[in-house]
Parts: sequence; structure tokens; C-alpha cells
Amino acid sequence: MTQPPPPPQLAPPSFQNARTIVALMLREMSSTYGSSPGGYIWAILQPVGMLLILSVAFSLLVRSPSLGTSFLLFYATGLLPFTQYGQIAQKTGAALRYARALLAYPSVTWADAILGRFILNVLTSSMVFCIVMFGILMFEQHQAIIDMRPILIGLLLTSMLGLGVGLVNAVLGGLYPIWDNIWSIVSRPLFLASAIFYIYEDLPETAQNILWWNPLVHISGIVRSGFFPTYHPDYVSLPYCFGVSMVLTFFGLLFMGSQHTVVLERR
Repeated sequence: MTQPPPPPQLAPPSFQNARTIVALMLREMSSTYGSSPGGYIWAILQPVGMLLILSVAFSLLVRSPSLGTSFLLFYATGLLPFTQYGQIAQKTGAALRYARALLAYPSVTWADAILGRFILNVLTSSMVFCIVMFGILMFEQHQAIIDMRPILIGLLLTSMLGLGVGLVNAVLGGLYPIWDNIWSIVSRPLFLASAIFYIYEDLPETAQNILWWNPLVHISGIVRSGFFPTYHPDYVSLPYCFGVSMVLTFFGLLFMGSQHTVVLERR
């Protein structure tokens, strides 16, 4: 009489995906920041240099910024979230091209490549934000009352928006190579249209009605409200920002899941 086959043995939980993501993050840290002089110091000096240029230039044109008395603090609260969005969108959009050689291994998936780059750049840009803002507050000896809640919400939203835009651009750029050139042209006005040098309330009504649809304008208002207690940006809509980010991320993941092989071939 034949013996019944033994019951299948359950394998212990695997953390292969987590190990793969961490390995991809360490690889990019080494290639991006470890191979250049200064490494992470340069990532901090770049926004600091831009802030100094903006502060000196605008201090010659106007007596004081739209909020407070510090040009550095005012422009930092607009520039750093915008820079974080741009960095995450750019790095996420190029994640498959960057990890092309590693995707030949079965243990590395397109989702690992995107998630690894996204997490690393969120951590890096958030670190830069904290260091630069702390340095400004200490250097100018501000007695600011900081509300961390809107600041964290703003950084979360700018990271989510960067992920969604990066995913969509990765798919469109892979399917239609000309899209990269189109997006480069279309996105250039964002630097002027994202409330970095001004606040939404300073604009005429016609400009307000147009720029309200830019989620980055909402994000800059949210972040600034955490550093300027008297500033209450009533125009900000968290559901709108969250909705735009989620819609872009959803469709980016949806089409990336079905078209990632085509994107890899054409990238």
C-alpha cells in the first residue's frame, strides 16, 4: 500500500524584495554620491547656493519678502519642496534605464527599481530640507514657532506628486521617445508658476484662477504655513493635491505593469 505524499513544507517568509530594494539604494548611493567629491555635501550646497543668489537678487529689488523679514527663510520654504518634487520625479522617471542591467536578474523587478530610487531620494531630499532649514534658523537666529504638521504634510504631498509624475513620464517616455523633449519644454515654466518667489495671495485674480490648478502652489502654501504662524493659505485643497498624486501614481503603475518590457526596450 503506497504511502500518501508528505504535506508540503511551508517556506519561511522571504525578505528578498526588501533586500533587493536596499541593495539598489546602496548601489545608487555609491554611484551618485560616493563617486563625486563632497558627495552628500554637494547635495546640500546646491540649494544653499541657489537660495543665496535668490535672496541677494530680490533683496535689491524689494524691501522685504511677502512673508516675514527673512529672504532666506521665505525662498527656502518655496524652493526646497519644489526641488524635492523635481528630484523625485526625475530620478523615478529614469529608474528603469538606470537599473537596466540589474533587471536581467529574476530577483530584481521593475517595481524594486522604482521603489528603491523613490525611497532613497525621498530620504535624501528630506535630509537636505531639514539641514538647510535648521541652518537658516540658526544662522539668522529666528525665534520662529514651527508647526511640524503642515510641513510634514507638504513634504509627503510633494514626494507623492514626484512619484506620480515620474511614473507617468517613464511610461510615456518609453512608448513615445519624443515625450521627454515635450515634457522638458512644458515643465520649464513650473519654476516660475509654483509660488517660489511669491505667495498665491499676491497674484491678481486671473492668475490665481489659473495657478490654483498647479498642485505645487498648494504645497508651497502648506509648507510655508508651518514656518509662518500668521499665514493661513485658505486656497489650499489637500484633497485636490492628494487626488492628483494618487491618480497619476495609479495610472503610472497600471501602465508600467503592462508596458515595462516595451519601456525597457525603447529606453
